[in-house]
Amino acid sequence: MKKEYSLLIDTFIIGIIGAACAEIFIVLLHLISTYALGHLVGYLPQDTLKLLSNYTNHTTLNPFMLLVVITTGGLLSGLLVYIFAPEAEGHGTDTVIRAFHRNGGYLRPIVVPIKILASAITIGTGGAAGREGPTALFSAGIGSMYANFRKVGIKKRQVFVLIGMASGLSAVFKAPLGTSIFAIEVLYTNNEFETRELIYILFGPFIAYTITGFLFGWQPIFSVPDIEVTQISTYFKIAILGGVSGIIGFILPNTFYGVRDLFRKIPILPHFKPALGAFVVGLIAIYFPQVLGGGYGFIQESINGNLVGVILLSLLIAKILAFSFTVGSGGSGGVFAPSLFIGAMLGAFMAYVFKESSAVFAVIGMAAVFGAAARTPLSTIVMVAEMTGGYSLLAPATLGVLSAFFVHDILIKTLKPKYVSLYEAQLLSKDYSPIYQVEKIREILTCHSKMLNLEKAVLDREDLLDLLERGEEVEIGGGKYIFFGTFTKKVKLQEGEYFKKYKNVDVIYVFRNGKWLPGFVVNSILEGDEVLLVGSKEAIDRIKDEFVPISQTFSKLRVQHEEIEGLKN
Repeated sequence: MKKEYSLLIDTFIIGIIGAACAEIFIVLLHLISTYALGHLVGYLPQDTLKLLSNYTNHTTLNPFMLLVVITTGGLLSGLLVYIFAPEAEGHGTDTVIRAFHRNGGYLRPIVVPIKILASAITIGTGGAAGREGPTALFSAGIGSMYANFRKVGIKKRQVFVLIGMASGLSAVFKAPLGTSIFAIEVLYTNNEFETRELIYILFGPFIAYTITGFLFGWQPIFSVPDIEVTQISTYFKIAILGGVSGIIGFILPNTFYGVRDLFRKIPILPHFKPALGAFVVGLIAIYFPQVLGGGYGFIQESINGNLVGVILLSLLIAKILAFSFTVGSGGSGGVFAPSLFIGAMLGAFMAYVFKESSAVFAVIGMAAVFGAAARTPLSTIVMVAEMTGGYSLLAPATLGVLSAFFVHDILIKTLKPKYVSLYEAQLLSKDYSPIYQVEKIREILTCHSKMLNLEKAVLDREDLLDLLERGEEVEIGGGKYIFFGTFTKKVKLQEGEYFKKYKNVDVIYVFRNGKWLPGFVVNSILEGDEVLLVGSKEAIDRIKDEFVPISQTFSKLRVQHEEIEGLKN
């Protein structure tokens, strides 16, 4: 019982601090955008924090000053990030996911202030990005810092990071339940959830939401009329909207990461690449100023039915390009708001074509596009309902999101693209998470410790992660080493005293299709199997050329991390 009370107090504290940081970010963002865009450029994007009631002309926008301001913002953001905290580049949520799976949730403390400042500058000067990614990263950083203060273990640190992330998002989006589910759903692509200490991951966002409500009001971010969908024909059209949203959800990550990969090949210092991306966004915004910032105000305009016809498709395409160049170039901002914007424009356009309610179709389009593109269908349905207050649309929104998700799934399996989600650090399931599999390796070694004459200190070695990610032998004592690699051909195993053998090396376990198989039940190693071996260094070296000495399963996040670390050079 004492443990539960302690965790409850920890959750309460993280919720408060997460909410405070989120509000500091919003205030800082408001100050920068008011001065940079409002005073210097003559154009302040509509925002639902203080929503302008109608769509207005943009005759006061100064194109030259827009290019100067947005490019300067990209430059300042790039210098901040790549000098002090390269892991703060991009949209941020990937950094949290990667830290959860590789480092047990550890994030460097410097990430929090750098992410807040760099994101406020990027978005405040017109970058086409949202608040979600930055909020997820710096509020998760609060959870990690609090774990340092409390001197807790890896498992509790991971919980603190999820509580922090969900609390910060809840404060910004006023969606406590949806952000809680998002924090545990976004870690995996295959509809798996991180359910440890779930009640506390729900409680933290509730605290953050309550504080935000008392200070700034309880109204949802978007205003939606109370409309019910009662016609079968409308549900049929919503299913079509979902299918089209699935296609857009497929296009989004591949466009975004395609631009990101392009910028990484440009032979200049990464510090200056966000400025180049921002300049391109400025050129787009001269013709479509609606793409600047998060675009929340224009989402509301599409809900209100004030945007109709071809302009909706134009804004959809412009926003895809603008947010890809903003964040893909290394600028600091989220992908959630741009995805909602794109979904809202698509939904409003489909409503225009079908002669249906803009409010209904814009809200469902928001949920469907992001739910598919981020592989987070459940949390997206709940978040969008909370953000709009459109609870009467839960049933049709579920139809739209599921339709989008299934179409997206079919496209992925058929076309096999390089990128399947807006969050490239997502893993299929816990079976592919390095932090969980290091524990599995420890369990395997413990189980066979007597047969292996295992020295106890080996179990606590931090380089067991290198065993999985780098294919490096790890000494376990008595002249024996363990090795993990991907086999390049099919071979038959021989019987041994305790384990099956291959050329005088013991086959302890085989990782196949996401599952660990004990070596004694495997008669043959198949091409592509990842195998845990024990033997002398000489015996392992003799068969190394028959392996790819880097796990194709567990090296994914390490490669991403090293690419980011390499950007500061």
